[in-house]
Amino acid sequence: MAVESEAEGAGEAPRDVRVLTLNHGEHLDSTLFRFERGCRLQFSPGTSLLGRKVFLYTNYVPDGAEGEAEFVRNQYYALEWRCGGAAAGAGLLVADDEAHCELRLARAGSFHYYFVYDSAESRVGPQGSGWFHVAPALGVPLDGVMCQTVLAKCLGPLARWPGVLRVAREAGYNALHFTPVQARGASDSAYSIADQLRVDPRFGAAGAPPPGFDDVRAALDAVRADWQVLCISDVVLNHTANETPWLAEHPEATYNCHNCPHLRPAALLDALLARLGADVARGALEPGVPRRVCAHDHVQALRGELAARVAAARLHELWACDAAAVERRFRALAAARPPPPARAPAAAPLRLLADAQRRRGAAGVDLELALQLYNVHRPECADEEARLDSACAELRRCLERLNAEVEAEVRAHLAAAVDNCVAGMRYERLQADGPRVAEVSAAHPLVPRYFAWPPVDSAAEAEALVYGPRGRLVQAHNGWVMDADPLQDFAAPERDGRVYLRRELVAWGDSVKLRYGARPEDCAFLWAHMRRYVELTAELFDGVRLDNCHSTPLHVAEYMLDCARRVRPELYVLAELFTNSDQVDNVFVNRLGISSLVREAQAAWDARELGRLLHRFGGRPVGAFAPRRAAAPAVAHALLLDLTHDNPSPLRRRCVFDLLPTAALVAAASCASGSTRGYDELVPHAVHVVDEARLYAEWGEAEAPGRVGARAGLLAARRALNELHAELAGAGYSEVYVDQVDDDVIAVTRHDPVSRKSVILVAVTAFSAPEPACAGRAAPPLRFEGRLDEIVLEAVLRHRDHESTGRAFEPPGAFARHPQFITGLSEYRAELRRAVPLEESRVFAGARRDGALTELAFRALLPGTVAALRVAPGAGAARALERLRRLAAPGALALAPALAPLDLPDFHTLLYCCDAEERERGGGAVYDVPGHGPLAYAGLQGVAALLQDVAARDELGHALCANLRAGDWLARYTWRRLEAEPRLAPVAARYRAALEPLEDLPRFLVPTYFEAVLSALFDAVSGAALARLGGAARGGPAARALALTSVQLTGRVPSARLPPPAPGAAPSLSAGLPHFAVGHMRCWGRDTFIALRGLFLLTGRYDDARHHILAYGACLRHGLIPNLLDGGRHARYNCRDAVWWWLRAIRQYCAEAPRGPALLAAAVPRLWPRDDAAPAPPGSADQPLHDVMQEALDVHFQGLVFRERGAGRQIDAHMADRGFDVQIGVDPDTGFPFGGNDANCGTWMDKMGSSDRAGTRGRPATPRDGSAVELVALCYDTVTWLAAQHRAGRYPYPGVARRHRDGALTAWTWAQWAERLRRNFERHFWVPAAPSAADARPDLVHRRAIYKDSHGAARPWADYQLRCNFAVAMAVAPDLFDAQHAWAALDSVRRLLRGPLGLKTLDPADWAYRPNYDNADDSADPAVAHGFNYHQGPEWVWPLTFYLRARLALAPAAERAAAAADALAALGPLLAELRASPWRGLPELTDAAGARCPGSCRSQAWSSAGALELLRDLADARRARALPD
Repeated sequence: MAVESEAEGAGEAPRDVRVLTLNHGEHLDSTLFRFERGCRLQFSPGTSLLGRKVFLYTNYVPDGAEGEAEFVRNQYYALEWRCGGAAAGAGLLVADDEAHCELRLARAGSFHYYFVYDSAESRVGPQGSGWFHVAPALGVPLDGVMCQTVLAKCLGPLARWPGVLRVAREAGYNALHFTPVQARGASDSAYSIADQLRVDPRFGAAGAPPPGFDDVRAALDAVRADWQVLCISDVVLNHTANETPWLAEHPEATYNCHNCPHLRPAALLDALLARLGADVARGALEPGVPRRVCAHDHVQALRGELAARVAAARLHELWACDAAAVERRFRALAAARPPPPARAPAAAPLRLLADAQRRRGAAGVDLELALQLYNVHRPECADEEARLDSACAELRRCLERLNAEVEAEVRAHLAAAVDNCVAGMRYERLQADGPRVAEVSAAHPLVPRYFAWPPVDSAAEAEALVYGPRGRLVQAHNGWVMDADPLQDFAAPERDGRVYLRRELVAWGDSVKLRYGARPEDCAFLWAHMRRYVELTAELFDGVRLDNCHSTPLHVAEYMLDCARRVRPELYVLAELFTNSDQVDNVFVNRLGISSLVREAQAAWDARELGRLLHRFGGRPVGAFAPRRAAAPAVAHALLLDLTHDNPSPLRRRCVFDLLPTAALVAAASCASGSTRGYDELVPHAVHVVDEARLYAEWGEAEAPGRVGARAGLLAARRALNELHAELAGAGYSEVYVDQVDDDVIAVTRHDPVSRKSVILVAVTAFSAPEPACAGRAAPPLRFEGRLDEIVLEAVLRHRDHESTGRAFEPPGAFARHPQFITGLSEYRAELRRAVPLEESRVFAGARRDGALTELAFRALLPGTVAALRVAPGAGAARALERLRRLAAPGALALAPALAPLDLPDFHTLLYCCDAEERERGGGAVYDVPGHGPLAYAGLQGVAALLQDVAARDELGHALCANLRAGDWLARYTWRRLEAEPRLAPVAARYRAALEPLEDLPRFLVPTYFEAVLSALFDAVSGAALARLGGAARGGPAARALALTSVQLTGRVPSARLPPPAPGAAPSLSAGLPHFAVGHMRCWGRDTFIALRGLFLLTGRYDDARHHILAYGACLRHGLIPNLLDGGRHARYNCRDAVWWWLRAIRQYCAEAPRGPALLAAAVPRLWPRDDAAPAPPGSADQPLHDVMQEALDVHFQGLVFRERGAGRQIDAHMADRGFDVQIGVDPDTGFPFGGNDANCGTWMDKMGSSDRAGTRGRPATPRDGSAVELVALCYDTVTWLAAQHRAGRYPYPGVARRHRDGALTAWTWAQWAERLRRNFERHFWVPAAPSAADARPDLVHRRAIYKDSHGAARPWADYQLRCNFAVAMAVAPDLFDAQHAWAALDSVRRLLRGPLGLKTLDPADWAYRPNYDNADDSADPAVAHGFNYHQGPEWVWPLTFYLRARLALAPAAERAAAAADALAALGPLLAELRASPWRGLPELTDAAGARCPGSCRSQAWSSAGALELLRDLADARRARALPD
């Protein structure tokens, strides 16, 4: 069920759409994405691609591709971007748009994509890449494949095949896996193919011509037509039989001692071992080592003999040098070359260079390096001859040391070889779990051969052979290496033959390893021959199994499978991988397009591990969240077999009574399933791929030799289980829950996420043999939610004579193999009962209802018992599910009428309300999830944010899901918090109607349905909130998300009301959450007006902007607006910058709001008509806003020093007494506003020291007294604007005037003030790139090509600190700056201050730089105690947005496009943070390099506002064509 995303009537996005998000630098070679045919795959640029021009390519052939629509792996197609439904071309500049490329997936296989930047011909290479996998259309669901493996050689002649294969058909299999049907080599191994292009002649009838592939095709077509089964066969690409005819003509196709001389040492060791084996076989080592090795003493004696012979072979000489010969060559060169006067330092030490041909003593050294090291002036030598003697002696010592080192290294390898040989002997001849073959003979060699050899009689003859032209006949065998890197060729020259030398290969002595090279040209015959072989196989079979896939060269397998898919596009590809790594598995699956990986239940060592395998290879968990549009990484699809054909019989590992429960559990898995012929017939031994020479039995009801019927073994039970598996796959029972009832009992639930019906299969495993007379045992009852509809089946395997003997679990007796046919145990019968009434059940004693739960008590459970049940939702649950399904209809939530009368502050309550806000509104606290913690918000966003993350990961084990399953507290909380408010009660009622059905659901379903309903509610409510906003809320996804922070941060908080003229119900803006949520700490002057444009004007909240401007204006006092508003009556006037940001906000309102200039005449009810007056009642002292503004400017121009009212600890516990003295003014020479002192901090960098221990109490960290750079820019911005307003008649005052003490008057017009600022700014703030006469204090200059942070500070060095504030000033007043200087300074910011999410607040090279903020730090370190470094290095977000806006404003013409792209790119990390944060906001600040700062507000008003302003600037730039196409 997926409840409709309700933007009232908006339908859900198409369900067949899946979205892959592209991210910078993300190469997903080991990540698997699986899709069904017909799916629409959309590629969407992630936030990390913002600002980049992206070209996306794929080798999937898109619809409408020119030319032939054949897949060519290295043929890539540019995909066209679409934006807003319109085509946007192949190269997309990623901005805040909902852009995507789309493919309709209509062909099977695995396909690659990559993207580049800037141009289609980019030489930089892919900046991101990945794969996507499309399943083949097989006629059955992939999970519904039920495959039986048969050894083709045991089928007999083709005429016999229908009868033999009918056994699989009658057992319910719908797929048959055949081992290779080609002619085999002398070993008769199914996988040692002697001729890939010839059918096994034994498939023909006696006296008839040899059969061909057409004959095999006819046999397979008949099977397909009659039984609708898939036919699959192996392709063996790694090796070919030793007897393969074409090897003599094409030895280059093998790894041999001629083309791979690095293998010669291992080949000589192999010959040595063969001679040792021959000596043992002919009795030459008796009595110490007899011909039959059957005791540990024999093996120990062999160890000694082997070690002695290996030592005598002196194989280390193949890597050693002839020291005397090297010395002679060196002496000749040294004699002809005068030595340098002094020994120069060597670039590297001398080392041996192995001889490529591995000849004895033929290793060399770099003689030039030797001359540099040893052919030196030797003052102790009397003459040249003595010098040469000394040099040669020193070289000789070095060569002897190097030879000794290489000898030690080789001896270590050979010791490992001896150990591995001895370990192999023990396994083969002594260990209980091995074959225990004592005989040593040609058929059973002492150790396996690693090379195929022509006959040789002696060590000398062997050595001559490998070094001569006939060395091409000494060919390496194939095999596999335990724990090896499957992506590396263990026989390649780079591996130096170590696997062969150390005897680490589990070798297949009947086959030689094939050597393809890197491309078809490297071995043309082999590539062409094997291609034809693979194509023939694809013509005959519906699928292929890649034998030994993990050691098949990937590029070879890619090529061959591409050829196979051209023959059969819907090819089913199986592979068995032994990589021990899901990531490496995925590399193979991606590159080869593997449909299913073969997995085996016998890999489990106990029932718990078997349950884990079922969970791992099964489907999604029961009660999983509805599938996301976002593509999720997948586990490789599995074909889970109860037994694979190349492993021992389960009777060796477990017991016969475990066969049925294991088969049942495999059938219950939500993946493809299968078995091997012989398992169902209870064959008690492995049907060996090499040694087996008998035939399978044919189908026949009459029991007779060579016949097998429905009563044999597990056949009837298997059919029932396969029918159940097919039903579950076909009906979509795709969710799985594995319940380990106890150590032996496993219950597997398969669940249909649509009907919500389940099938539960219970199996009693028998890993150990039970007591023969076992009468069963107790087990905990089976409990499930819902009603029992049916017992589908019950089955158990028992001895056929159990009724007379009472020994149902008698172990098998001695088994005699039939000489002609493969037969199984005949003394056991599988008792199968179907559609069993509960009262007749032999497994369940009865049922008991416990509310919604059903409890089935078990009877005494017999080992190997299997039962399957159908379970349906109870009546109440069924009604609830139906109600929830109806909610999926468009508009079914019916929220629109309830939401219609609400305003945006109501949506703040519905969506947000942090803990403090929620407590104040009387709703209690935010919801606290046990085991997780409190949610960020009480409103829908709080749980929606957490649910989004949990659902995306399908994390049903999360504490939130546990809480939802445990009770309905969260659902009830969601509506109950709203019921008491009359305006919100109708919404609460709709919430309740949507959520109440969850109370009647089975508890395991509550998380998924709660998520669906809650997400639908959130989408509807947030959509309605956005509909009430304007501007940015109509933009792209980033703009909409940022616009919602306006709702998040603006709410009705009784303890933080705006004073008149704002209406009593007007909301107030929080500076940041959660720290500035309520009370006197909520409303900050500077924060409000820095954020006002972004959060109010750009979102269409003009009334709220007006209310804040006028309310703060009403509180004007001392020429300042409040720092902390606190309702106005308790405001603090201790910041110098808020009034300038207020004036800027008025300018912005006038420019952007409807009828904006009318604001200047709006009535402002002054709270403080005079600085020393008592608070005035509203309406008693009204003034037009322009008068209030003028008062602020006049006071500044006149200058003022005042002491804060109530100065002392009652208003500030940390400030020193002098800090309460506030000064403001305007410098008469420069026009710069100035103020403050070194005991207070009147700008946004306002940290006051508070640590007695560190001695910082009362000491501001950043006084920034004097003229702060951004205040100068704000002043310039204001007076420039007022000049224009006065000229236009909208502002009545022409300028400002100052009355001097002598009565004289100084007056400036706005234009004069602006000109004075402009004329003086660069002179006093610019720090030139190079020293010059303009430097006022060169002794204080630490950085150049920057703007000073302030001018006229009490501590002059503080003026010269590099901080982020001049970038803010540039965004405020770009015209104030020299453009070239500004661009250079912005580059300094980029290099020195820019972080991932913010700007550093201080130069990293500054002595005070401390980038990590912790307000709880109680150390004695004055630099950081009590967070003293708040603005001394931490990276603040809002200045970054101003910096980026400054770059847009000041970029030279040639740099504008790059500046815009850079700004977009910088938004990427911000938007990623916005989407990932549970607060769904941008933080106040971060620690170093963007690390999360625990003490930061998680959502800060000016951070979000700055991002919104940046988006607006980017949109304006785009309209002005500053962005590239």
